[in-house]
Amino acid sequence: MSSPSIDKIAVPGAPAARGEIPLSSPNIGLREQELVTESVRSGWLAYGPFVEEFEKAIESRLGVGHAVALSSGTAALHLALILAGVEADDEVVTSTLSFVAPANAIRYVNAIPVFIDAEGDFLQMDVDRLRAFFEEGCDRTDRGLINRETGRRVAAIVPVHILGHPADLDAVCAVSAEYGLPVVEDAAEGLGARMRGRPVGALGDVACLSFNGNKILTTAGGGVLVTDDDAFANRARYLATQAKDDPLEYVHGAVGFNYRMSNLHAALGCAQLERLDEFVESKRRIAERYASSLADVPGLTFPKEAEWAFSTYWMYTILVEPAEFGMDGRGLMRRLFDLGIQARPLWQPLHRSPAHSDSAGRACPVADRLHAEGLSLPCSTSLTDEDQNRVIEAILSAAG
Repeated sequence: MSSPSIDKIAVPGAPAARGEIPLSSPNIGLREQELVTESVRSGWLAYGPFVEEFEKAIESRLGVGHAVALSSGTAALHLALILAGVEADDEVVTSTLSFVAPANAIRYVNAIPVFIDAEGDFLQMDVDRLRAFFEEGCDRTDRGLINRETGRRVAAIVPVHILGHPADLDAVCAVSAEYGLPVVEDAAEGLGARMRGRPVGALGDVACLSFNGNKILTTAGGGVLVTDDDAFANRARYLATQAKDDPLEYVHGAVGFNYRMSNLHAALGCAQLERLDEFVESKRRIAERYASSLADVPGLTFPKEAEWAFSTYWMYTILVEPAEFGMDGRGLMRRLFDLGIQARPLWQPLHRSPAHSDSAGRACPVADRLHAEGLSLPCSTSLTDEDQNRVIEAILSAAG
């Protein structure tokens, strides 16, 4: 087999060429094709009945009052921060070990992110460091909670569930309640996971889901804002449809956004949501095979599941310790690329991002280590045993 281009194979969500093993590709079947075709034939391509059907299905799945279907998870984060009352020059506390979307959304409302380190066991926001920031770095005043170093108001907390494992939202919400801060739950990677028996996406004041192409279920592109607050839901729908005040006249009472999900995307989502339990079962089976097959390889650390958690293992991510394994995670990634196997590193921690270099962050040594050592392996819900064996054998042969 000729070596594939690293640039090509490293594109997140890119289709794999024949013979290549993708990182995490969508699993599309006949039911998806049936509903998308129904949407096309109905003439409802933009907004239409599948949008409301998808929203109701999400509400039922999560046991929440409202789901507002949007064009992306990032759009959901943007609207959620507006609903939470974040204003220009405020600060919003969020996870440093995350995809960049929450930090970008904070910038969309002209606020400043404050980044909190990850904990080393489950890779989620370190709640002890979150509390320490408030106790050691902030003052309670008539203006609200003020960052002592910057003089800015701290307006909200955005914990991020990463890689399919829930963050400890009970602990985060206990801190938020103590300091009177709303919690915007970034559940973009968490659908199907549970924390102490409750579904991820129904744990904060408002939550955000993503259905990008590589998520556990996809609408090709899309997201949902989830809340039990009637006023939040009504305001989100209003802002997402260009803040149009009259069903016929083009009158707009606020600056709105073109953020609503299309009927085509929602049709795909309805079919995918019917298969969510199947997808979660596949992810967990894949995770178990990796862990059992590679257990004796020195220098590899496998994802853990907290006793209070149910993880989907959405993106199966190992840690590679170079001295013990014989090469670092980037070296292993390139070895896999040469064999036609997609893999990817963890995101650059956001406190290191040039785009957010003026953030009000603290040192985040755990996230720095996880970024250096983390490597995500192929884990599509359609991954065959044969292809997973290829990945396992490639890792065994690379081990020093």
